[in-house]
Amino acid sequence: MTDSPQIYTDLRSVEQYRKLLRNLHTLNAAESHATLVRMLEGLLASPLGPEEQLEVLESARQTITFVQHEMSSRYAAHPLPPDSSEDATLRQVVRLWTALSTAYARLAEGGSGGDEFRAQWPLLAQRRIQYLGQVIIEYFRAHRAEPPGAWKSVHGAFLEAERAGVAHSRVIDPLNNTWKAQSPDEAYIALLLVDLTNPYGRNQRELNWICRWAQRFAPYCIMQSSWEKDDARAYGLDLSEDHGLRPIALIGSRPGMRRFDGHRLAAQIKAMLAEFKQGTTPASLGLGDDCSQPACARLLVSLYRPWGMSAAGRRFPRRSKKGGNMICTDWDGIGLLVSGQEFTPPNRRQTMGSRYDMNVITFGARVDDEVLPIMDPEAEAIRRGYNIDEWATVDHSVSGFRLQRKHPGQRIEHHQLVGIKPSDGNQYLLGQVSWLMYEPDGTLMAGIHLLAGLPSTVAMRGTGVNVGNHEPYAQGFLLPEIAAMRAPATIVLPGGWFHADRVLELHTGESRQIRLTTLVARGTNFDQATYENIVS
Repeated sequence: MTDSPQIYTDLRSVEQYRKLLRNLHTLNAAESHATLVRMLEGLLASPLGPEEQLEVLESARQTITFVQHEMSSRYAAHPLPPDSSEDATLRQVVRLWTALSTAYARLAEGGSGGDEFRAQWPLLAQRRIQYLGQVIIEYFRAHRAEPPGAWKSVHGAFLEAERAGVAHSRVIDPLNNTWKAQSPDEAYIALLLVDLTNPYGRNQRELNWICRWAQRFAPYCIMQSSWEKDDARAYGLDLSEDHGLRPIALIGSRPGMRRFDGHRLAAQIKAMLAEFKQGTTPASLGLGDDCSQPACARLLVSLYRPWGMSAAGRRFPRRSKKGGNMICTDWDGIGLLVSGQEFTPPNRRQTMGSRYDMNVITFGARVDDEVLPIMDPEAEAIRRGYNIDEWATVDHSVSGFRLQRKHPGQRIEHHQLVGIKPSDGNQYLLGQVSWLMYEPDGTLMAGIHLLAGLPSTVAMRGTGVNVGNHEPYAQGFLLPEIAAMRAPATIVLPGGWFHADRVLELHTGESRQIRLTTLVARGTNFDQATYENIVS
């Protein structure tokens, strides 16, 4: 698709447009997409009247949604750098959403079509807000900073719906999976709900679920223009600003501010979580046929506070800080950097077999048994092929860092375990990637949540009747209890290791057993769990 495709201006009937839409199945996604852009950009220059133009737009919505999904799937799996080959795909998808919202907006301008057509104003307002919101969601999907003015466009469309007196008027919407209808303010609230969920910290599946659930739950929320008392913990919105909801405590009360009220949604989420405990499936609750347990329940729990309760006050204040941070994403590399030595399984004699016997004969057993500290763990990690990148600090708190990297580096993923050493520290800590976002200039921004406590490495393996002395040990990490932060002692395991009540053998100079109790966090490559010691 070129940046300036030739538009369709020679289609003169609704049936000709419908024929064009029917023939799209013979084209690939990119060709279909280019055709749809040309069609929309030529529609308002066609001789069709407002009612016929609206009929074409409504006929095209399902096809456009399908093609847009196919196109966006090319970049939704990982954060999209501005210089990526798929950057043009993002621009194309945004262009089509923009063309669609513009087409609906122009039909509403100046009361097109006379008084009879004014009955369509609620539908035009709802569609316009919905597709302006899709532009912002597309940037969430690509993990790219929203373009300047994107939020102001949505706020402006919502204000116009209010001035026209149609903000609360529900219209039929076949693409709304749950209600098959939506009002302009519900379309607006759905976007605000998505923005509250830390969208830059969500993977492709989670964001798809969140967008669908936001549509489902929007009717349980309201935007108040007046309220009896100020609640600093509530979310507020200044419609003159270029962003979504913010804690009122952060932005302060202002004239014309709106207050978000989601207390009815909190009750809905609590009821759903209770249904899950009774064995009710997510699909039967209208959450989607592709929603699986327990991932669905975990995600819903994480949305309970931002959607239904209040803005969580920052537990630890953020402070500006300059300096660099060294980050490693490789599991074995993190272990080397944390411990300062190579991970050596306690049962290496059994696992080495004849190689161990040859070492004894050639070098002596002591040489093989002794694990010497490494003088420069970072240099040794790099020598072994473990990448260590330097990230600049934007700001930080006790619980984590906001970092940026302007240069290319190792691939980093959401919810991934990383080893991080701040510029003013001499010890690697454990952190989890909580969000990622590219700025327009290619700078990669990241939020790193620190796992509380100074980590130490541990050798571990499963136990049971089928586990013998030759069972290999894996490397894990122990984090001590931090009473001041109300953080219990935990163990960090490779991804998929956690099962409630599972018994593990640990080796830290001597052997002991623990029983895993509660899953604290689960990332792409790790499980963090509490445990109890088993007294023999």
